[in-house]
Amino acid sequence: MTDARLLALRPRVRPGLRTSRALLRGTVPLHLLRDPVTGRRLEVGAKEHFIIERLDGTRSLSEIGEEYARRFRVRLGEPQWQQMLRLLYGRGLLADGPPAAAPPAEAPSRSGLLGGRVRLAADPAALVERLHRATGFARRPWFLAPLLTLVAALLAGLALQLGELTHDTARLGHQPVALAAAGAVLWVSLGLHELAHGLVGRAYGGRTTEIGLRWRLLATYLYCEVEDVQFFARRRQQIATAGAGVLANLVFLLPCYPVWLLLPAHAQARPFFGGLLLLGAVMALGNLLPLPPLDGYKMLGYALDSVQLATDSRRFAALLAASAVRRQARAAVRAYPARLRLVHGGYALGCAALAGAALAAVAPVARRLLPAGYGPVAAYAPALVAGGALALWAVGLLGRRLRRAGPAVPPSTAPPSRNNGADG
Repeated sequence: MTDARLLALRPRVRPGLRTSRALLRGTVPLHLLRDPVTGRRLEVGAKEHFIIERLDGTRSLSEIGEEYARRFRVRLGEPQWQQMLRLLYGRGLLADGPPAAAPPAEAPSRSGLLGGRVRLAADPAALVERLHRATGFARRPWFLAPLLTLVAALLAGLALQLGELTHDTARLGHQPVALAAAGAVLWVSLGLHELAHGLVGRAYGGRTTEIGLRWRLLATYLYCEVEDVQFFARRRQQIATAGAGVLANLVFLLPCYPVWLLLPAHAQARPFFGGLLLLGAVMALGNLLPLPPLDGYKMLGYALDSVQLATDSRRFAALLAASAVRRQARAAVRAYPARLRLVHGGYALGCAALAGAALAAVAPVARRLLPAGYGPVAAYAPALVAGGALALWAVGLLGRRLRRAGPAVPPSTAPPSRNNGADG
């Protein structure tokens, strides 16, 4: 094909192709694509995304090339256009081309006594769709505004009566049956937390792909996997999806607060409701901490358009520490734009401050919870907690490496490598 005929082509991407706005991994901007046929996700750079967004069948490659030259100050030649079209055709993203082969199904994860999961809904999308239709009134402004006002009033009331709630929670610790009942109620609220993610995600175009139960060691919890959140049109939609679970937990506590207020101080049920309120609020608000994998971390990542904020911040902090002795590290730090230095440095500093505050709180909490004879042991509690956290971190790294290594595959039967990302 001659250069003139090539530039006269007006290709069009497959209808329904979803693209995300610009995201960041490290210092590199990228965009996510989702194939509407196979569901495969691809990553492309800013230049590839610029071209793909303009392949609508109305503009020729020559016209797109002129826009590209004005935007990036470089002109694409015939080899670059052929490479781009070959890439899009091979990925099945062009409307006139065949769809790409669906990715191989992942092998189901094995479940054991110490960890695993089981699906609880055969068709989670249909279940969420029915709940979405039934709860349509809850997404109306006339309902949400009073609800948020009540939640704010609840938090204010809990803060003003924190002393009484703490006292009732301490009394709850001496009532094993009531304590177990409060734990069961809070566990149910975690299920509502997960369903809230699915319902709000569905309202903005997300897909619920799985609802089930996970267990790890002695902890069991429900989960709801929502796909395509990265493709929502606005950040506030993504943040609302991530924060919906926290709001659901606090709404769940609303009926308990007036009951607790009306109960006499000597009532046997008062510790139950007081502990339920305090522990439930701590559990909900603790989920807002910007630490992976909590909802607060996801909300912050969406707000900053960061794909892996914790990993990037840890890498930047290591470079910043190494820059004191290595010239190459100083050059790498200078390669970060000023905004990213502020974001990654601020996040790393914030995580260090949270860790320090948590360790500082360990000793007084241990001194209060331990019997009187074990008071001196509380002085060693921060070191023990820090050592335990480091040990768990090392075990997690080892387990991750073992999972990535996997079983050895003979060279003759090794499958060909797959590249799901577009060439930069």
